[in-house]
Amino acid sequence: MTRFLIKRIGQSVVVVILVSMATFSLLHLLPGGAARAELGVRSSPSAIHAFNVANGYNRPFLDQYWFYVDRILIHHNLGYSYKLNEPVSTLLSMDLPKSAYLSGLALLITIVIAIPLGIYQAVRRNKPDDYALTGFSFIGYSMPTFWLGLLLIAFFSVFLKWLPPSAPQTPTVSGSITDPKAMILPVLTLTIVGVASFSRYMRSSAIENLAQDYIRTARAKGVTKTGVLFRHMLRNAVLPIVTLLGLSVPALLSGNLITESVFNYPGVGLLFWTSTQTRDYPTLLALTLVVAIFTVIGNLIADICYGIIDHRVRLS
Repeated sequence: MTRFLIKRIGQSVVVVILVSMATFSLLHLLPGGAARAELGVRSSPSAIHAFNVANGYNRPFLDQYWFYVDRILIHHNLGYSYKLNEPVSTLLSMDLPKSAYLSGLALLITIVIAIPLGIYQAVRRNKPDDYALTGFSFIGYSMPTFWLGLLLIAFFSVFLKWLPPSAPQTPTVSGSITDPKAMILPVLTLTIVGVASFSRYMRSSAIENLAQDYIRTARAKGVTKTGVLFRHMLRNAVLPIVTLLGLSVPALLSGNLITESVFNYPGVGLLFWTSTQTRDYPTLLALTLVVAIFTVIGNLIADICYGIIDHRVRLS
């Protein structure tokens, strides 16, 4: 297991380094360079020179990269948003917890619903209730997230007037927690999409495992139906869900851009959307790096969980 972990961690470190180099290189691809992109096309040569000196852009490329890495790792400086007049690290420290709360709550509800639902559909496969649930899953899976959010707003906010059309407009995560009514629609949007996806994977994996020899052996030994499903089948069938959970880590910690934009939820997703409209390049590049790192971390967590659940992965 130790060798397996060292190998996976080493691969993850290499990927993070390559991603940081690619992200840093994007600065040099901006029209007119980073200085003109930030200061504007009418900026004077002296202002551009001062900006390049202050940010190390007058150095050789490799020196600039080491300065960039040192600024992130040692000084925890992800750049400065000249559009919002705030350090990017400050913006992330305010918005990351809110995005994690939204995505984490939706993901927890999704897992609680999707895994039993997928197992139920596998047991009842090709029955009327399986066809009905499959139809609903396809509708939820194929529907665009923004359209689903707008439909929920139209039905629950405009027609029934039960729920507010926007998420909590609070600068802290504690404000979101204390306003659960305003969180229902954004969480429901993410949950519907998540359940539709997770339950399909769970159903397919459960059907495949129910046809394996070890299931027939367990039944021949007199193991109850519940024991077969949850003591023998579940551990192997849940492996695709582990992969999905690993891929969900970036969304969990870096926000759901479309959902946050539809419900005007002040998280990282909305920050990214706002930054694209205002051409806030330091914030965009910092968020790109953060999302990439979270993606690598999510895949590493999935690999580790695979190794814990299935020892054959470690041996391979």
